[in-house]
Amino acid sequence: MHVAIIMDGNGRWAKKRGLKRTEGHKRGAEVVKEITTYCANNPEISVLTLYAFSTENWKRPKMEVDFLMRLLDNWLKKELPTYIQNEVKFEVIGDISKFSPALRKRIEYTKEVTKNYKKLTQVLALNYGSRDEITRAVKKMIEKNEEITPENIQKNLDISRDVDLLIRTSGEIRVSNFLLWQIAYAEMFFTKTLWPDFTPEELDGIITEFKKRERRFGGI
Repeated sequence: MHVAIIMDGNGRWAKKRGLKRTEGHKRGAEVVKEITTYCANNPEISVLTLYAFSTENWKRPKMEVDFLMRLLDNWLKKELPTYIQNEVKFEVIGDISKFSPALRKRIEYTKEVTKNYKKLTQVLALNYGSRDEITRAVKKMIEKNEEITPENIQKNLDISRDVDLLIRTSGEIRVSNFLLWQIAYAEMFFTKTLWPDFTPEELDGIITEFKKRERRFGGI
């Protein structure tokens, strides 16, 4: 099963508590660890894709963007033992060329160390936007002189595997330019829970409900 999550609500979580937005992001990073560990120990889940930083997030205040970049770098360094302990393969989708050389090095190092793990693949969407992804896929096809077909487009996407279950936290009901191609037949769940309050128990309940749904993929 491929589970994709739009992690929304860090800022609102902090505001409700009279805290700086950065505190919400810190707590949100802790939840990423909890959810990833849960998924790594659920044999039904093979891929977990998390919307961590969109192409639109650069519009946020520079201080917040800089904090998010530092948080990601520190998080990857701190959580490498968690990846190793849980046998989680780390991958990235999106255009990370805008990131600092040091952060790109950290990302590549984490990918290299975990590349042979098979228990779970955790994918972070970083500087990611689905329209940008599809545009880049088409450009690759043109460069390779490939016929433009749905199959070839999918093959050239950052992540080719279709999403089975899409979750968005915080009560917003939209997909925000996330995996637009891959969620064509995904089952969608929107929870009012803010991301820093999201728990493995709630995810487990959503998966239980997901398994009750009949997926017809356009058929009868």
